[in-house]
Amino acid sequence: MSLKTRITEDMKAAMKAREPARLGAIRLLLAAIKQKEVDERGELDDAAVVAVIEKLTKQRKDSVTQYEAAGRQELADAEKFEIAVLAAYLPEKMSTAETAAAVAAAVAETGATGPADMGRLMAVLKPRLAGKADMAEVSKLVKAALAG
Repeated sequence: MSLKTRITEDMKAAMKAREPARLGAIRLLLAAIKQKEVDERGELDDAAVVAVIEKLTKQRKDSVTQYEAAGRQELADAEKFEIAVLAAYLPEKMSTAETAAAVAAAVAETGATGPADMGRLMAVLKPRLAGKADMAEVSKLVKAALAG
């Protein structure tokens, strides 16, 4: 079953279970997926759906930070709930050791030697690790690998 189909089925289950908060988060996700499909004039594959989920998750995390800074804990809690709903559709995250191993393998594969090769290395790693690892962490590991 595709990821989009699974999300649609979960929306129906949330309707039947009368879970308005979960239903709202899933509808928001489906709307973002539909918008992306309209923008690109085509059906999204699972990788593109994961990219949409990651984007929405990042937006929610930014909102949580702002709400907590403003002392609006009830809004921050609502955003955290949406993050939890969205996280259920993301692939399992790689550990730091697994990410470091993937970076080392890509360095060996591409023959990258210095900071000038970072863009080429990230271009190889991004499709492999998208959704599975935090790309900011990957970037730090790549910088460390190329610097030392």
